[in-house]
Amino acid sequence: MSSSHMKRLTMPRSWPLTRKTDIWVQKPNPGGHSDEMCMPLGVILRDVLGLAHSRREAKRMVATRKVLVDGRIETDSGRGVGLMDVLTVGEDHYRCVLDENGKLRYRSISAKNSSNKLCRVMGKTTIRGGKTQVHLHDGRNITVDDAKKYNSGDTLVISLPDQEVSGHHAFSEGVLAYLTGGSHIGSTAKVVSKDVKRSSKANEVQFEDFGTVADYVFVIGSKKDLPLEVEA
Repeated sequence: MSSSHMKRLTMPRSWPLTRKTDIWVQKPNPGGHSDEMCMPLGVILRDVLGLAHSRREAKRMVATRKVLVDGRIETDSGRGVGLMDVLTVGEDHYRCVLDENGKLRYRSISAKNSSNKLCRVMGKTTIRGGKTQVHLHDGRNITVDDAKKYNSGDTLVISLPDQEVSGHHAFSEGVLAYLTGGSHIGSTAKVVSKDVKRSSKANEVQFEDFGTVADYVFVIGSKKDLPLEVEA
């Protein structure tokens, strides 16, 4: 049986927590995000947003059913809230992004911006009936009839709370990209060209001043899509 906690010294580098103040920290429950790309809801409420003073208080907040993730009520304080997820606490809304130091940040957004989220297409598979299942970065899968409608690397706009696809940003030359890994993590840049490798090597994407692997490229519509700047 796996533990629900891990030592702070071994927690992911993306977590914006101090390592030596305590020995233990709660682990996120298994879900759609990797441990590096999410944090448990209780830890966010207590240590990141400062809305609770203890784990017990964070659990009580979640039990009030006024805490939502992606527009749906969340009652599990161990639920991982990860990249691009929308966290709602009462009347306040936050979106999870990576800053330029590679740390997960939960930044305030407006009620209007909390009505959708961006999801990166990680891959596709054909399922029974000839339909295509599209796999998104947050663990969700959607089924489409047209296999060529969306491609790996594209970004879908998901409306909240109804979880329907309301928009599509294709991964192509000239689009604006948000970088989720590498030395330019947390910044945005325009795609100049894509280099598809016909081997086991990772596909590469070239920008004006640098290049990176395609897995780090998250296509966005505009900088307004993400709360990358800390609001004064």
